[in-house]
Amino acid sequence: MSKKITIGTSAVLMLLAALVTFQITYVGLSNKYKKELNSVVEGQELYSKLSAIDEIYRALYIGEIDEEKLVDETIRGYVYGTGDKYAYYLDREQYAELVADTNAEMQGIGVYVIYQNNVIEIISVMPDSPALEAGLQPGDMIVYVGDEAVADIGYNAAISKLKGEAGTIAEFTVVRDGELIEYRIKRGYVNEQTVMSRVCESDPTIGIVRILSFDLGTPDQFKDACRTLIDGGVTKLIFDVRYNPGGDLRSITDILDYLLPEGPITRITDASGNVVQTYTSDSSELDVPMCVLTNGSTASAAELFTSALKDYNKATVVGTVTYGKGTMQTIIPLSDGTGLGISYRLYCPPFSDNYEGVGVIPDVEVELDKTLEGKNIYKITDSEDNQLQKAIEILNKNN
Repeated sequence: MSKKITIGTSAVLMLLAALVTFQITYVGLSNKYKKELNSVVEGQELYSKLSAIDEIYRALYIGEIDEEKLVDETIRGYVYGTGDKYAYYLDREQYAELVADTNAEMQGIGVYVIYQNNVIEIISVMPDSPALEAGLQPGDMIVYVGDEAVADIGYNAAISKLKGEAGTIAEFTVVRDGELIEYRIKRGYVNEQTVMSRVCESDPTIGIVRILSFDLGTPDQFKDACRTLIDGGVTKLIFDVRYNPGGDLRSITDILDYLLPEGPITRITDASGNVVQTYTSDSSELDVPMCVLTNGSTASAAELFTSALKDYNKATVVGTVTYGKGTMQTIIPLSDGTGLGISYRLYCPPFSDNYEGVGVIPDVEVELDKTLEGKNIYKITDSEDNQLQKAIEILNKNN
């Protein structure tokens, strides 16, 4: 008579069988590796323990080991284990791509985009770009790339298809005012636009300068924006660094030199707290009332920008506490064509303390209105933006 076994019992039996197999295997291995494993566990020595595990795997593993992948992933595990949350390891391909991107001019069609509701929306068209020449406009919704719907393939795949080298063709379809418009644009070389500026809708005496990031081209764009606004009659400025992830140290020191009076801009310290370098500003400065808008995604160089203006009492900071990244990273090329990004310095504001893990506290703390949660920052109007409205109020009250 056959005996019925329930699914639950069967699962338990399978688990027990697995345990028995493990125990038998361990007993069989213990004589050969027990002494070596015990010694490394007691000492917790990184290299000897790793060597022991490597020897065991090469002796027993039934699969094939991809040597290059093994090395890359082992190093990534080490970097992760250090606790350096900003560190990263680049394999040969990633490092070569980074070097190429750093040395090359920007190539593409020349647009800034956001992704929402399964479409890619153009929020800005770069000057002197193929996109501008072709007639693309802010507000255009990219719904197809080639013959594939953005909603089907997703943001990353769509952007990958839109990118490409100068001279190649980008094919996509946009929706504008309910009409489908097909584009076939030859990609070219473009100057990345990291600064957007305009006159405040409700007060023509106030200029709004949004800094997307601090890249090498940002200082010239920033100074041009400020001069153009002031020449046009603006007497007060709001700098918007919400969602600004930071950028290049040379960029931020150049911009702060333009804004600040004579004195320190930032102090660079090592792990022991020793000042290894100080950047300074000359005597010229931009002397107009200023506010800075921040949020929890204002990070790194954008925090230095904010804290430096605050230290000199040049601007009132409005918004929420910033991200809290006060460390510098450097990329060290390794001999085999790979690279290591490691945190190795702290950069401090002119006079106040480093803000790593703390953030920069605004002078006037204002949370973005809850009705705007989930709405892209680029789609919020001036009248809806309560953080912006508070900055406008402060500038008009104090001046």
